[in-house]
Amino acid sequence: MEPNMYDLEKMPVCRSLKENADNIRNILGGSSDLLENSFFVNGTACELICLEGMVSTQVITDLMLVPLTGLNEKNIGSPRQLFEHIRDNMLMTIDRGMLTEYGDLIRRLMSGFAVLLIDGIDTAIAFGVQGYAVRSISEPSSEGNIYGSHEGFVETVRTNMSLVRRRLKSHLLRFELFPVTKTGHTDVIVAYMADRVPMELVKKIRKQLEELPTETILGSGYVTPFLDVTKKSVFSGASLTERPDVFCAKILEGRIGILIEGTPFAVVVPALFIENFQTLDDYNFRPFYAVIVRWIRYFAFFIAVFLPAVYAATVTFHPELFNHTLLLTLAAAEQTAPLPLALEAFIVLVFYEIIREAGVRLPKSVGGAVSIVGGLIIGDAAVSAGIISNPLLLVCAISVTASFVIPSLAQQITVLRLIAVAAGGICGLYGISLLAAVMLVNICAVENYGVPVMSPVSPFTPKAMRDVLVRIGFPKMAKGKASVEKLHGVDMGSADKGGNSLNG
Repeated sequence: MEPNMYDLEKMPVCRSLKENADNIRNILGGSSDLLENSFFVNGTACELICLEGMVSTQVITDLMLVPLTGLNEKNIGSPRQLFEHIRDNMLMTIDRGMLTEYGDLIRRLMSGFAVLLIDGIDTAIAFGVQGYAVRSISEPSSEGNIYGSHEGFVETVRTNMSLVRRRLKSHLLRFELFPVTKTGHTDVIVAYMADRVPMELVKKIRKQLEELPTETILGSGYVTPFLDVTKKSVFSGASLTERPDVFCAKILEGRIGILIEGTPFAVVVPALFIENFQTLDDYNFRPFYAVIVRWIRYFAFFIAVFLPAVYAATVTFHPELFNHTLLLTLAAAEQTAPLPLALEAFIVLVFYEIIREAGVRLPKSVGGAVSIVGGLIIGDAAVSAGIISNPLLLVCAISVTASFVIPSLAQQITVLRLIAVAAGGICGLYGISLLAAVMLVNICAVENYGVPVMSPVSPFTPKAMRDVLVRIGFPKMAKGKASVEKLHGVDMGSADKGGNSLNG
């Protein structure tokens, strides 16, 4: 008999040891990493099953094989007595479980457990003896900071759970671990504070995760489209973070965090747009300096999106905005350029994206060559040949550099910058103004799980503005417990997709 892969969840474990071993072998298709070890304990046939590379052979030997093979109790004469003795008197490992279905048994094997089968018993015992290779905890690669922690999430979900628990030693912190997807059975953890998140919302998100239509999860991008209900907006209602301290801060504000096996990026919902301009260092700096840095980020966002478009639109349609000296300088620079200014800007920005993508995908040993060839050789040659003007190249370089200040909005900035250049090249400043209005209306109109993405600016919540345009000191900030559920216009307890009730 060869059991169907997708019908394992409720298939019960058999009493026959041989039948159990055959079924497991058939389910895994005789996979080469399946290790089967048959032996006798007090005259009862047993089998220890595990997957090669997923377990620690030293731990299995010391905690399982030595105690089991050395077991010689006179009052153990039947398989049932052996099973009860191991279950009740032999701890072996802290993490263990009694399995009665093949679905649970296979998932435990895939998670680094060793499974003990006893002839005549229809219950398997799983022991946590994980020993697979994992990446050590290191500094986050995408969220740098000066004064904060230098620990980042890793690919092992249980390690990530411990990083969060070390920072939030609260009895109200909840972790719910369960497998998702039919094929991959990827472990995910839903983390939240029990006193700050409506249970209806927790149940809603857990149901969405359990019903994921994907076959497996190989990255956070497999999950966020199903948790982000702002599908008609360029901006997302779900955020990613590689930092445990940022993860904890958002959970304390009433969010729900999702940790996923195999990826160091945690998903947090719901997310606010203004969080893209906040960093952990803002709360380590003095308030007056943090305010300056935060305004620099806001300014950098507008420069990154609109500067090339404004330059192209002004030179093409509104040259009267420049003073006489600057206008003559720009006219002389653009006189030799053979292409329309907006088309030049579009070509430069697209070429930058090509260079950036090449630098990301190439091996690090040759990645530096891309910047040399693209920035120095090709860029200088294009200007010298008169194909691209110097002022335009400078404007695009400033815009691209400004986008580095807000890395979490890199995707949105890239798309909006190209659209803005097209709007400015066709309709001038009027087209850019129309695009800005559409962007503002779009982002103010969307919400995720009942939380407006533009909160607390729209709807306006005066008390929450103390950490938006400015950052007040901790003595004042600590007086009020921050929570997204307290923002005006928020209804996390009943909001579903499109604002519908979760309860009906």
